[in-house]
Amino acid sequence: MLSTIFSPWVILAVLVVIALRTSVKFVPQNTAYIIERFGKYHKTMEAGLNGLVPFIDRVAYMRTLKEQAFDVPSQSAITRDNISLVVDGVLYIKVLDPVKACYGVDDYVFSVTQLAQTSMRSEIGRMELDKTFEERENLNTAIVSAINEAGAPWGVQVLRYEIKDIDPPRSVLDAMERQMKAEREKRAVILESEGTCQSEINVAEGNKRARVLAAEAERSEQILKAEGEAQAIISVAQAQAEALEVVGRTAATAEGQKAIQLDLADKAIEAKRAIARESTVVLLPDGQSSAASIVAESMSIINTLNASKS
Repeated sequence: MLSTIFSPWVILAVLVVIALRTSVKFVPQNTAYIIERFGKYHKTMEAGLNGLVPFIDRVAYMRTLKEQAFDVPSQSAITRDNISLVVDGVLYIKVLDPVKACYGVDDYVFSVTQLAQTSMRSEIGRMELDKTFEERENLNTAIVSAINEAGAPWGVQVLRYEIKDIDPPRSVLDAMERQMKAEREKRAVILESEGTCQSEINVAEGNKRARVLAAEAERSEQILKAEGEAQAIISVAQAQAEALEVVGRTAATAEGQKAIQLDLADKAIEAKRAIARESTVVLLPDGQSSAASIVAESMSIINTLNASKS
């Protein structure tokens, strides 16, 4: 039994199985295997089925080609206006050249993280405190550019850098809160004054429009009144003219002459009566002041006017 186990064929079969297991490698997707031969870089295995020379080649490094995220530890940084800040962030990197990532640097993650910290301190030192909050996106872009420029020999690329927290000192936070409170109160006062000003403007504009409308109404009323009075005067004048015309036509007839004589006699008698009532003097009729003579004189005047008109 023992002789069968330790027979040359069995030993040969075991060695073949071991050789096959060590010579065949299945590389996962987005992963690179760095192969060394006799301690020297030989080749890079990509995803899929790959072969090795047993006992000569070995897998020295395995590098993932996926995008990776690493926390950047909190660190202190001083702004241009001498304010100390505590800043931390997240770093997103990807291996582009696995050979450089293995032989160009001992630990590319640690190196890139340290480079991110120094670049962050350098960029924050160029900015004032207020700008670090307002221009965070520009700050992230500047840090990524600085890291990629310095880390190019390491075969890695920084895709993004995001600042998570910026913590100023407590005294600075209190001052910022007071400043924001004062700014809000200032805006409230400005808005209130603008509202009051607009309200007064609206009231004044309303009063102005009311006065204008009242003046226009009064003017229209006066115009209408004047037009009405003028129309009344014209109507009265036209009526008088028509009456005089009718009287003139009637006076040219015999009946009209008799009517005029009778009207003049009545008016003369009425006038003497009025004088008698108002005065203590008694007027006695004479030949020249009798009603008949007055009528005769009036008729002669009328006849003369008619003759001249004819």
